[in-house]
Amino acid sequence: MTAAPLALYRRSLGNFRDTMTIVRRRFAVRPARYPRILWSVWLLAWMLLTVAAFLRLDAGAGEMRGEWSPGFVRFTDFFTQFGLGGWYLIPAALCLVAANLTDWRGLSRQGRMIVYNWTCFAFLVLCAVGLSGLAVNLLKYGIGRARPLYFDSFGVLSLHPFAMDARFAGFPSGHATTMGAVFGILLLLLPRRWTIALVVTACIASTRVFVGAHYPSDTVAGFGLGLAFAVVSGLVFARLGFIFGQAASKLPVRKRTFRLGWSSSTNVRTAKARQASSAEEPVADKP
Repeated sequence: MTAAPLALYRRSLGNFRDTMTIVRRRFAVRPARYPRILWSVWLLAWMLLTVAAFLRLDAGAGEMRGEWSPGFVRFTDFFTQFGLGGWYLIPAALCLVAANLTDWRGLSRQGRMIVYNWTCFAFLVLCAVGLSGLAVNLLKYGIGRARPLYFDSFGVLSLHPFAMDARFAGFPSGHATTMGAVFGILLLLLPRRWTIALVVTACIASTRVFVGAHYPSDTVAGFGLGLAFAVVSGLVFARLGFIFGQAASKLPVRKRTFRLGWSSSTNVRTAKARQASSAEEPVADKP
């Protein structure tokens, strides 16, 4: 192994070890205090919405599959692709790889903070979208509900547990789970824009019904599952002090220091900080 790749390998390994050390230390020293969220109410509302969609909409969706106009189906088929987890997981993974290969000590104070924030954000996406994706795949193949494409053959509620067949992987919807996780992330980061985020992500999730891949109850269940994973991920991140701060009785609150880009106000603060102490680190530790 030549000198340059060897140095890169050592830097990557060192960054990874430092990250794990920071996470373990924060878990050890920070108490497991989480907001008093009424999870039972959330669960009940999620279940009631799923049941209501099943009772009122699923049969109609099964009968309507294939009846939508070709133009509308093409329109929804285009937007349904944004529910694929790869759109979010691949950039997040690449971001982590780039951050892991970066020489943190050679960055400026502000640059180090930007890379730090992007690293935390990528981890959040991987946790919310990735873990919910794993959970939904275990559930959908374990439950084995037939998709609406086979409504005439199997009806609205035909279960084939562990059939390991894509025809029987309808409940919950994986695309809707991804969009629920994306909504949860946006809800935590941009709480004032939650209505816009909900409309956009819910519309993308609903396209699974129009392309004939899922029943409405599949999408409602998946969306709620992804949202739950995103909120829980945010709570854990708030405990560790990554991106969010802890709050006693509400969802995690984004820190003021969390920025994914440069700004004039940040430049001013950085200049003042440098004048105060050129040796001071921008954050307590590096991920």
